[in-house]
Amino acid sequence: MSNQSPIDQIAERVERLLLRHAELQRTNALLTSQVESLTRERDSYKSRLSAARARVDALLEKLPETPAAHKDPS
Repeated sequence: MSNQSPIDQIAERVERLLLRHAELQRTNALLTSQVESLTRERDSYKSRLSAARARVDALLEKLPETPAAHKDPS
């Protein structure tokens, strides 16, 4: 590399930086896509949990009242 002119060295380095930049852009796009997918999945689970919780609450409301803890001793 020492026999290259400074301009050639800079040009080579710029080329490597451009390739790395493109690589990082692709990686970032993939990661962004994964985050969006996982966010949708999380939101779906939260929605399902909320619906299940509402069903459990509705079932609990239908249960008869428990007898009083203190019974009359007579």
